Amino acid sequence: VQLQASGGGLVQAGDSLRLSCAASVLNFRVYTMAWFRQAPGKEREFVAAIRGGGGGYSMHYVDSVKGRFGISRDNSKNTATLQMNSLKDEDTAVYFCAASRTVILSALRRDQSYTDWGQGTLVTVSS
Repeated sequence: VQLQASGGGLVQAGDSLRLSCAASVLNFRVYTMAWFRQAPGKEREFVAAIRGGGGGYSMHYVDSVKGRFGISRDNSKNTATLQMNSLKDEDTAVYFCAASRTVILSALRRDQSYTDWGQGTLVTVSS
């Protein structure tokens, strides 16, 4: 699976930004798509995931972004999107999209569960 992330940039606190992840793969609809982020000096952390059709396209978020971020997918375009609203300084990070056909619900938030990764896109939030 080839993943291409885009949409990062420099914004002010309170602004919105939309990240996209385009996947080059057959049967995109069966893949769980996820976003992780890595801030300077910190470990990569889970942000959000949307499961494939077998998982009912359920959506999952880290607590720190609930109510502000929304993950979605367009199976007709092989694209996953992360809509980020009310951005905060602490959202500054490189954001990575990831994909997996086999990740189970209990392992959804672990980066080791994902075999395919995009190149990362930088989001910088200034106050």
